[in-house]
This record gives sequence, structure tokens and C-alpha cells, in this order.
Amino acid sequence: MTKQVPWFRVKTYGYGAGLPCHWQGWAAVAIYALALAAAISVVAPFADSHPFAYALAIGIPTALLIFVVWWKSDAPWRWRWGETDDKEQG
Repeated sequence: MTKQVPWFRVKTYGYGAGLPCHWQGWAAVAIYALALAAAISVVAPFADSHPFAYALAIGIPTALLIFVVWWKSDAPWRWRWGETDDKEQG
């Protein structure tokens, strides 16, 4: 079986992941940007009368990107204080 290549690396400090480290991660970010622009351009004329639709146009693509980043990260997400390995310090 081939080793899974992570698309995103977890942050050294803080919580979550940072910038993509593989081309699939950059493709995911580009698809997110295109989906967000398309959704906002469709909903923008109705933003004053339908603010919930505008919030959904931003929230759904963002939630999907966060899920993909979490799923394709190289280590579990947790708060990090600068340690370089993924073992619990204690």
C-alpha cells in the first residue's frame, strides 16, 4: 500500500493547519476560492433582502474547506507549543 501524502501540515504553534504543502492542497484552496466567488456572485444581488442566504453562500464552502484540511492534514489537530514531533510532551 502506498503512503498517504498529506495535503496540509499542522501548525507548529497554535491550533489547526497552515498553508498547503502539496499540489492537491493548493488545488483545494483554488476550488474553494472559485466556489466562494461563484456563490457570492449569485447571492450578492439578494444580500439585502436575504442575509441568511448570503451567510450560507460563505459558510458552506468554508465548512467544506475546513473539513478537507482537517481530513488531509499530516497529524491530528491539537494545540501546539512549538514541539516538532507529534508525541505528547509531559
